Amino acid sequence: MTQDLLKIGQFEFRSRLFTGTGKYLDLDTARRALQASGCEVVTVAVRRVDLKATGADSIMSVLREGNYTILPNTAGCYTAQDAIRTARLARELLDTPLIKLEVIGDEKTLFPDVPATLEAAKTLVEDGFTVLPYFNDDPVAARRLEDMGCAAVMPLAAPIGSGLGVRNPFNIEIIVKHAAVPVIVDAGVGTASDAAIAMELGIDGVLMNTAIAGAKDPVRMARAMKAAVEAGRDAFLAGRIPRRLYATASSPLEGVIGSDQDSRS
Repeated sequence: MTQDLLKIGQFEFRSRLFTGTGKYLDLDTARRALQASGCEVVTVAVRRVDLKATGADSIMSVLREGNYTILPNTAGCYTAQDAIRTARLARELLDTPLIKLEVIGDEKTLFPDVPATLEAAKTLVEDGFTVLPYFNDDPVAARRLEDMGCAAVMPLAAPIGSGLGVRNPFNIEIIVKHAAVPVIVDAGVGTASDAAIAMELGIDGVLMNTAIAGAKDPVRMARAMKAAVEAGRDAFLAGRIPRRLYATASSPLEGVIGSDQDSRS
């Protein structure tokens, strides 16, 4: 079997589950949950984490020990220029072209500011970044972000930390159908079934943080999410049966030797 690799720009990953680092009760729980998730990519908020920290009690030490690919993000930025400055700082400190672009438009809902996201994405792509933008589940915005050179697109499933699951699967399906770059659902996943449903839509990956870190047992939830993402991916590749209004016999008589239908043929 050929490996089902996820390719984003110059990077390749086996795991399609991306995780975050916030909201864990302690560093040991974060370490064990990341290991249980099987993730290879972990996102960190540039404005909220000391990227230069090297001590044993820092999340950066955990990420380096685990040899994770660090995906810095611009969480907490409310303007395009602020996001651009934050991305450049992350590249300087971490020596990576990867950036998860977030430009928030509303402090209460944390919905993205799409025009500002487009503005920042254009500048960062021209500046050589591998840009993964977070935005609304808007097929038009997805196309514009792809056209300007973003390496992947990251539509939200539901508001950040809401745990509501995929609220608009039809828009996600449209984005997937027309995208020539990976589609990674970001924000809103609450439990394993949400992750499986998202993957069954044909997306290429899922990014989550609160669903794991906020669970009663984060390590067990991380294992569940790993299994759900893998199962959802397999189900999508396998191809589900068509939905039908009426029943269809699972053991039809047609073609069965000795059946009345066979004897009359």
